[in-house]
Amino acid sequence: MQTDTPLGSRISVLHVTPEMAPLSKIGGLADVAGSLPSALRENGVDARVITPAWPGVMRRLAELGCPVDPGKPSVCVPLQWRAWCGSLSSTVVNGVPVYLLEHPLLFENPSIYPAMLDKVSALPFAFLSLAALEPVFPDEWKPDIIHVHDWASCIIPAALKWHRYYSLLAKKPATLLTIHNLAHQGSLPIDVLEEWGMGPGAYGLDGLEYFGEANLLKGGITSADLITTVSPSYAGEILTPAFGEGLEGVLKYRKEKIKGVLNGLDTISWDPLRDPALPARFGQGNMRGKKNCKNALLERCGWEASEGAVMVSVGRLVRQKGMDLVLECLDRILEGGGHLAVIGTGELVLEKAFSEAAATRPDRVFFLPGFDEGLARLAYAGGDIFLMPSLFEPCGLSQMIAMRYGTVPVARKTGGLADTISDVDEQPGGTGFLFGESNPDALADAVARARARFSSPRQWSAVRKRCMEGDFSWKSSARAYVNLYRSLVLEGSAIKREG
Repeated sequence: MQTDTPLGSRISVLHVTPEMAPLSKIGGLADVAGSLPSALRENGVDARVITPAWPGVMRRLAELGCPVDPGKPSVCVPLQWRAWCGSLSSTVVNGVPVYLLEHPLLFENPSIYPAMLDKVSALPFAFLSLAALEPVFPDEWKPDIIHVHDWASCIIPAALKWHRYYSLLAKKPATLLTIHNLAHQGSLPIDVLEEWGMGPGAYGLDGLEYFGEANLLKGGITSADLITTVSPSYAGEILTPAFGEGLEGVLKYRKEKIKGVLNGLDTISWDPLRDPALPARFGQGNMRGKKNCKNALLERCGWEASEGAVMVSVGRLVRQKGMDLVLECLDRILEGGGHLAVIGTGELVLEKAFSEAAATRPDRVFFLPGFDEGLARLAYAGGDIFLMPSLFEPCGLSQMIAMRYGTVPVARKTGGLADTISDVDEQPGGTGFLFGESNPDALADAVARARARFSSPRQWSAVRKRCMEGDFSWKSSARAYVNLYRSLVLEGSAIKREG
């Protein structure tokens, strides 16, 4: 790692990401890429983003009223023993300079991530990563630090260390890798390393090789200058076999370089006082609008007006999110006149099971198989209890949104959930109801505790108030990243002096 940035001058950071809200979005990474750079700029960092111009991105920019400067005619990188050339347009989104990488062949997948990752479907991510290392940015701008996110851009730190060309660059940026979800690692046939120009070092134990395959995330872990996870608790959990996804040994070896920084929330977009999607707006000083939102949610779900607790869940229907536990204890959590509204898509077996539950008990269960932005916001605002029984949760944004909208979370005590929710029955200032073991009985017991509090309007109002008082902005997390960036610049300056 080298840097010529004088101490005290403005640090320049390039975020490399396959998705960025509001331009493209699959998961939480898009939310981070869409809000963290803006918070960093408010803290004096020259933060910018490079991301692919997937189908629909240019149309979305037009809808947002963001003008786009035409791209440079050629951004060429070496892949598969030839030069792949695209173009780089630029725009500004929420005050952040954004570079849009275009290629006539590589960025055609509207769903961003391929159904199956192989040497062909991985090319867009390799192209994005290597393009970020090319001197193609306007006004000859160069980043001091490249901030990569998950496996899709882990090729960057690996290339700076082992690539036959990029490892020889005279001035290399420092690299920081953020692990958003260790379960997604980017495994490919090992011979892809030769096709991408990697040298012999990439095949070693400290390289990308992992049980005979090329593991992109592992390569990023072993080559990045610093590593962060999206919550402090997750930083410790991934060092254990239960959460390490097979990479716990590699992570333990680099544990001194791993820091946990809690994700923040875009508190402008997620604000019940200003949310245009809500039938009525509300805040801590006037909660009448939340009651109106609850009534609107009941009506949307086809239910009669009720004073019982309305439980909601918004998110992916996958095993990680623990929604199978909800199905296993459905009868228990619906006791006492409760209702459940689930919005999400994912594993077909879970979608089918929730569809059947809604068809069998339409007076109590509502299920929307898909994602509807307006209904999701109404669920956050109109719900009483938010269910998040995740098997593991690196950070989670849904619980933060729910609390900001006065919907009290019931969640498993893991990862970012443990860092953002305190249990009402364990702490005087508790903001939710946590359970430890990942089983239906533990979830049902936590819901029962929540319902008991809900039956006392005064107590429930106090819990709800504490939820809404929480600061889930990027303020403290952005400052933490600024300090990490400064440490990389200091380290680079020390290396240069010693050299």
